[in-house]
Amino acid sequence: MLLVLVIAGALWGLGLMMGVSRQARLMLVGSIFLVVLALQLVLPDGHPIREATGQSPAPWLILAGFVGLGAMYGRGLAWLKSRARPELAATSAKNPGTFSDTELERYARHIVLRELGGPGQKRLKQAKVLVIGAGGLGAPALQYLAAAGVGTIGVIDDDVVENANLQRQVIHRDADIGLPKVFSAQAAMEAQNPNVVVRPYHRRLTEEIAADLFADYDLILDGTDNFDSRYLANRVAVAQGKPLISGALAQWEGQLSVFHPADTGPCYQCIFPEAPAPGLAPSCSEAGVIGPLPGVVGSMMAVEAVKLITGAGAVLKGEMLIYDALYGESRKITLSRRVDCPVCSGE
Repeated sequence: MLLVLVIAGALWGLGLMMGVSRQARLMLVGSIFLVVLALQLVLPDGHPIREATGQSPAPWLILAGFVGLGAMYGRGLAWLKSRARPELAATSAKNPGTFSDTELERYARHIVLRELGGPGQKRLKQAKVLVIGAGGLGAPALQYLAAAGVGTIGVIDDDVVENANLQRQVIHRDADIGLPKVFSAQAAMEAQNPNVVVRPYHRRLTEEIAADLFADYDLILDGTDNFDSRYLANRVAVAQGKPLISGALAQWEGQLSVFHPADTGPCYQCIFPEAPAPGLAPSCSEAGVIGPLPGVVGSMMAVEAVKLITGAGAVLKGEMLIYDALYGESRKITLSRRVDCPVCSGE
């Protein structure tokens, strides 16, 4: 019997070293057990093979009983853990300043950063961020905000996933074509990090809802592709004294800035007082855009959001970062307030 157990153990270890799946190794060991048990039952007493494999089926049946009990215990423990997970999630939601062991392990690379640490991660967990648009810029921003552990993330967009989006809007998948972008993004974010709360709003941002919507959040990210939405987001953010992170794309170039006149610097309309004439600022569908560029700028927007929430480093207030992907160059320009700005001159 000992010889069979040694052989089974050796095969298990060899399979482990060779990367054989646990299921396949279990099937191999189980097959050995069944063969030995069959030999014990079929061969007559005193047969050399029977003598070499335990002399009697009784020890093997006892061993099988212990293994069965162990398996039942493991399954029961797994069931109890699965029952406990919703309770843990509920407890975490009620106590946004506490972290489960899973969360502590997940955010370990943040916690060891001197500029963030535990207090910074706690602020991220307690933060509420609204992202306008789940397209080119919104897709990477949403992914990284969820991965970073921002506690509540709202996303508003009235569009649906199209095949032409998938060249750059990497939060969506081919199977999501035809699905509202906010629900596709929600599924991807919750799959990435079930510890965050995602609030999808499948509608367009309008004057009627903007003020009430913004009031529920600490920080706004604008990833829209039209000036009407940009001006609206800017007006409401300024009125409520909330920072607005704005990004934009054009073919090979992206730009990024943080607008927060209540703290310092200009608002969006200080820099762009009027929408350009039709044709002067074509959309991505008209002029094209290199696929990875939204990922670069959208990720930068997420970085600025993390910095704003945690107080780490210096954010792009009163500055605009311009990235030229075609030539691999970036530069920053200083932005100034306009004393006659109709939006923020009273701030």
